[in-house]
Amino acid sequence: MLIVIPKRTRKIGAIEVKRLLPYSKYRSVGPFIFFDHFGPVAMTKQVDILPHPHIGLATITYLFQGKLIHRDSLGSKQLIEPGQINLMSAGKGIVHSERVPFVLENEKLAGVQIWLALPENYEDSEPFFHHYDCLPELKAEDINLKVLMGRFFDLRSPVESFSSDALYLDCCLSANTKLELCEKIEELGVYILFGEVQIGQSVFSENTMIVCSNYKEIVISATKTSRVLIVGGSRLGKPRYMWWNFVSTSKDKIEEAKRKWERQEFPLIPDDNKEYIPLPSSFEQVPPL
Repeated sequence: MLIVIPKRTRKIGAIEVKRLLPYSKYRSVGPFIFFDHFGPVAMTKQVDILPHPHIGLATITYLFQGKLIHRDSLGSKQLIEPGQINLMSAGKGIVHSERVPFVLENEKLAGVQIWLALPENYEDSEPFFHHYDCLPELKAEDINLKVLMGRFFDLRSPVESFSSDALYLDCCLSANTKLELCEKIEELGVYILFGEVQIGQSVFSENTMIVCSNYKEIVISATKTSRVLIVGGSRLGKPRYMWWNFVSTSKDKIEEAKRKWERQEFPLIPDDNKEYIPLPSSFEQVPPL
């Protein structure tokens, strides 16, 4: 079964993003519950993401252009550049910000941030942050594939995935090249950054996600030079609730997180605590994922 998810445009501060997940008809793909493609946008201070909280999820930030500085309430401070991964596990609660360096204001910023719903036994765990600058690659004449999370044939990413079959790939394909995915994965999402690909008998264009469910083999054929991101894994077990930046198997934990942020009871970022994003007065409650 194939489900097509079109891009929807959203605003995060001054940044316009293409949002693929959650989607009204398909709210998650494997453990992945949120998928934003941002940029290219001029790297002015207006695109800074001010301090804000998370619970119950892991953020995975991956850049194509530009640079960002990640700071969090653990005291982490990390510059991320194209081709690298920032992984932040919120656990029971963390605050972070993402800002552009002043020296890069005339450059462009582009990338993807996705969220992974933490397994239930990680929801109340201590938060942590890891930066990864060396990810395994497969390079051939017509294909360049990077394993961002999980395993692809004999390539295994060092990025923590929280489950044995979570998968995240970045793949560049020359025209008339095929990528075969033969290992059974319960749910798989193929997002076309640019170009055009054929899956089954259908052809899909850029900024579209195609979700494949319960397949034995998927063949992605590039009809043009293309770049695709692939995410997937086993379906979520227990339903997740999602409100703003909070994800949990418990509505009560989300309500508690809302109260804590409104009262400013979350831990502070040591070198970035003079401003913050206030709790929204209203926000769409996403039905259980």
